[in-house]
Amino acid sequence: MRKILLSAILVCFMVMGATPAFAAGSQFIIINKSNNQLGYYENSKLTKVFRVGTGRSASYTPEGKFKIVNKIVNRPYYKGNIPGGSPRNPLGNRWLGLNARGTWGTTYAIHGNNNPSSIGGYVSSGCVRMHNSEVQWLYSKVKVGTPVIITTSGKSFDSIATASGYKVKKSTITVPVSSSAVLKKGSRGDEVIELQRTLTKLGYNTKGIDGIFGAATDAAVRKYQKAKNLKVDGIVGPATKKALGMI
Repeated sequence: MRKILLSAILVCFMVMGATPAFAAGSQFIIINKSNNQLGYYENSKLTKVFRVGTGRSASYTPEGKFKIVNKIVNRPYYKGNIPGGSPRNPLGNRWLGLNARGTWGTTYAIHGNNNPSSIGGYVSSGCVRMHNSEVQWLYSKVKVGTPVIITTSGKSFDSIATASGYKVKKSTITVPVSSSAVLKKGSRGDEVIELQRTLTKLGYNTKGIDGIFGAATDAAVRKYQKAKNLKVDGIVGPATKKALGMI
């Protein structure tokens, strides 16, 4: 009876185009929302780093320790009634579902997208976006059950991994510093420090240079934007960065 039940579950997953959740090997993923980068570890070593897009609001993309619970090729976009594989599909060509906030890979995921210019920004309703070619590579590597750590931190990938209980080998790859990620209230990291230093030099008080985009930094950005006839929204995107000389 148990064998029959397991077979039925496997058939159900195959029909859905997904892979059932079994234990993964020695690999894990870290997603750092402070710089919108994803680090892929294999055999306890950082192997690849990718730029990603995360939630429009800091609370949209959940933080914590999760697992990849399903893998789907060309998932349909049910909300818009767009079939999988369509160039109009905002979910791209690969879906790596996460068991976040009581869901089972149906709501939150690492996936591709049909808007490459959004990668690196705070743009989604909660999912983690990647370039289609890059999520294809990741999809080919990770197994169902692979741990995923999502955090907002000014630390390196290796430091985050160690703090999360992983023993890792020292990284030898160069982690890119993104200058295209959108900065806004809730952002953290080296780019925020650069922003605060630049604003302070220009006479806009951020009340400290701590790498945390809080209320004071938000107010300083808005004052600067108003003075430069930019859109006053507190969001440091390409136009504001260009005016500040950050790109």
